Amino acid sequence: MKLIKTIFDDAYLIETEVYKDYRGFFIESYNFQSFEKEGLHYNFIQDNHSLSKEVGTIRGLHYQIEPYDQTKLVRVIHGGIYEVIVDLRKGSPTYKQWQGFILLKDNNRQLLVPKGFAHGFCTLVPNTEVIYKVDNYYSAEHDRGIAWDDSTLNIPWPISNPILSEKDLQHPCINDADLHFIYKK
Repeated sequence: MKLIKTIFDDAYLIETEVYKDYRGFFIESYNFQSFEKEGLHYNFIQDNHSLSKEVGTIRGLHYQIEPYDQTKLVRVIHGGIYEVIVDLRKGSPTYKQWQGFILLKDNNRQLLVPKGFAHGFCTLVPNTEVIYKVDNYYSAEHDRGIAWDDSTLNIPWPISNPILSEKDLQHPCINDADLHFIYKK
């Protein structure tokens, strides 16, 4: 497992080793002890799996507020995405900044998204499947989001006319969003 730093404290791209032979491949996508050895102390308790049939589907930007805030470990198992995370932690040196990443089935990268961040993605390939581990359960009452096209963030998504859920069409801009996170370092 190789950790690649992002512009954010505690958010990492993770490259996993792939063992290939004539039968195919084997990847150890998550190992609690390997994470602990790297100082990543998370207790993932739920796996989520999404399928987006069309290129240009945007899911996000999503987050949950306390006490149901979540750390996520995001991975593509089929297709590819442009994954974006936004720092929502007041007092952080990167508060309201974002960074984008390309996650593909074939690049064997995962993204560790800590609590206090919104995340979303745009599909780059038809029939893209994304799985992610979370360290807290889903709570509809604590579920929040930010508009994908927020002009304050000015994220250059790879699509101008995305496919969105009704819920994602209703999210406020970041300056009007329900932000309760405080930077702790």
